[in-house]
Amino acid sequence: MSKSINHQLFFSHPPKAVWEYLTNPELMELWLMKNDFKPVVGHDFQFRVKPIPDLNFDGVVHCRVLEIDPFKKLSYSWKSGPGDGTYNIDSVVVWRLHAKDNGTELVLEHGNFAIMENIGLFNGMNEGWLKNMHKIANRLNAVENDSTNA
Repeated sequence: MSKSINHQLFFSHPPKAVWEYLTNPELMELWLMKNDFKPVVGHDFQFRVKPIPDLNFDGVVHCRVLEIDPFKKLSYSWKSGPGDGTYNIDSVVVWRLHAKDNGTELVLEHGNFAIMENIGLFNGMNEGWLKNMHKIANRLNAVENDSTNA
């Protein structure tokens, strides 16, 4: 049975604002990890973070942009491992944005695990993705408050 991570969160901001946090590498670094992302189908990129040797994770996530439908859908592969050239996670991240009630419903599905040999890392990602989605909301709200108080 294939596992997947599924979360959704409502933002009181338009899809374009949420999309920026999913596709702008500088903004992505604020809520996720350092990266060399470009919103171009076929672009290979990496997320980089401190290694977690106890979880057989070298701190590098190898990705490829698979699909872009501006302001609606973004997907990329997500592979990681211990740093010896092998992967213990091989999966796909899909973000869907739906305009709803003067805001955006953001839906995350991290699934399609071709390789799922690292349950500890999987469990950490499940919790981490939800925290990171809330980081996006907090940053968007802070930007909105700064502009209304100016």
